[in-house]
Amino acid sequence: MRTTPIGIAAMIAALAPWVCAAGTGSPAARPNVILIVTDDQGCGDFSIAGNPVLRTPNLDALATAGMRMTRFYVSPVCTPTRACLMTGRYNYRTRAIDTYIGRAMMDPAEVTLAEALRGAGYATGIFGKWHLGDNYPMRAMDQGFEESLVIRGGGIGQPSDPPGGEGKYTDPILFHNGRPVAMKGYCTDIYFDAAMEWMQKNVREGKRFFAYIPTNAPHSPFHDVPRELYEKYRKVDWSPVVVGPPNARKSREENDTLARIFAMISNIDENVGRLTQRLRELGVLDNTIILFFNDNGPNTARYVGPLRGTKADVHEGGIRAAFFARWSAAIRPGSTCDVPAAHIDIMPTILEACGVRAPEGVRFDGRSILPLLTGSPVKWPDREIVLQTHRGDQPILYHHFAVVTERWKLLNASGFEKEEYAGPPRFELYDLLQDPGERNNLAAEHPEIVERLRQDYEKWFKDVGSTRPDNYAPPRIYIGSPQENPVTLTRQDWRRGPGERKGYGATGVWLLHVARPGRYEVRLRFAAAAEADGTAALHVAGQVHAMPFRQGDAECTFGDVSLQSGDVDLWAMIETGRKKQGPWQVDVRGPS
Repeated sequence: MRTTPIGIAAMIAALAPWVCAAGTGSPAARPNVILIVTDDQGCGDFSIAGNPVLRTPNLDALATAGMRMTRFYVSPVCTPTRACLMTGRYNYRTRAIDTYIGRAMMDPAEVTLAEALRGAGYATGIFGKWHLGDNYPMRAMDQGFEESLVIRGGGIGQPSDPPGGEGKYTDPILFHNGRPVAMKGYCTDIYFDAAMEWMQKNVREGKRFFAYIPTNAPHSPFHDVPRELYEKYRKVDWSPVVVGPPNARKSREENDTLARIFAMISNIDENVGRLTQRLRELGVLDNTIILFFNDNGPNTARYVGPLRGTKADVHEGGIRAAFFARWSAAIRPGSTCDVPAAHIDIMPTILEACGVRAPEGVRFDGRSILPLLTGSPVKWPDREIVLQTHRGDQPILYHHFAVVTERWKLLNASGFEKEEYAGPPRFELYDLLQDPGERNNLAAEHPEIVERLRQDYEKWFKDVGSTRPDNYAPPRIYIGSPQENPVTLTRQDWRRGPGERKGYGATGVWLLHVARPGRYEVRLRFAAAAEADGTAALHVAGQVHAMPFRQGDAECTFGDVSLQSGDVDLWAMIETGRKKQGPWQVDVRGPS
């Protein structure tokens, strides 16, 4: 392990803010915390990482003003990373196991970083992408964030978009503390503007704050990007960045896509610069922890330095993230660390830095990396970090996993998009200290290491899967609760319908919990008007309701649906001739 050292005075300064964990320090000395997580930005999408095209001066400055961790790991895709960083636990313990189809909802019983900090007196705010549940009791505002300005689902341009806000990165409709609000401006600018205004308010009131800014950029779609920045990148030579064999037509498309992605990243960079300046003006920059990392590998085959892989891969390019940590009161500028760390370490690290005890009864999988960040002398034993994610309703042994230690990495790259996997696994073993690009598979040369890591992985898989008796059952959305009424159900959170294997599909089932018995109104909204006359059907709690559906109609309402308290399943569709189609969204209004 290698970390850059700091002096004794700096080490004492580093320890000071968190001695209050033992009850001897003052909450007034606690730092503010800002956590910035970008979406689908790869570890090579920074000029400090050697990118030959992209310029990120403000992110580079953030890295050089503190510590840059060179081996920070995340999950291959969005939701699992977010569940891990919010809980300090592997996402397989939290029920959040995929990115859509009802499997991107985190169990509300999980104790989040926001809940722990809020309980310790911090103001808590989220500005951007939550992606752990759009409805009560799983929204960010239900999970510890007192200020919430978010998109729904996994990104703008998905089935969870509110009516009128479909695909709108500019002038989007966002949800402010649960209510839709039409905003003006580009989405990333809006998040940072709102976060800075909120921080300023808390500074003036003398409150410590935790601001979580998870952008949905540079995630697709790419139709709406900052125009001036797009024009800047549109005509550059992309050949040093694009990975894969050249193809004239494909290259033109890739070049335009990359110009749009890099425009989005440059916009993030500009906002990080604005944020740093605002903190300086407010006089809180030195005692504010700023953590930055990306949530998974890049969303196209592009530069990741010497590594291999993209988003959804379990090779290094898909799971290794850039990680920058600035805290002038404790972290030495220009320091680096090559010790492996991961998203599961974020919550215990922030809690220790803020002098906040771990929640009672919570078992962290991660550990605090604060000693590494501050350069404190500490024995740091080697450990195994396990990363596994694939499509489907529950994890499958050996399917698309990696086990990482300081030196070794065992993986089976069986394919993220596969919902089913029968094996046998095709193990790959790499010496990451000698071969970070994973070019030389050593599985045949070191069967004893393969066997040891395989056994450890199997123990891990059994352990995370036994967290609850029904560990991989999805959480249920509440309807009729005073916390959210009406409730909008979207294809983001329905379960696959009969015969549906991939995507959002034509039909699906929502798993619900009726909070209060009574008469419910259920409105079905469809993506397009019906092309012919037909019938609309609603199936809920063993009841079947039907009504005529006319050509040209795009919605219908069942106004008197009687429901008792408890768990129910709901599915609906229109049938016109031989065509069946599920609704795009469903509004459920319970008794008031």
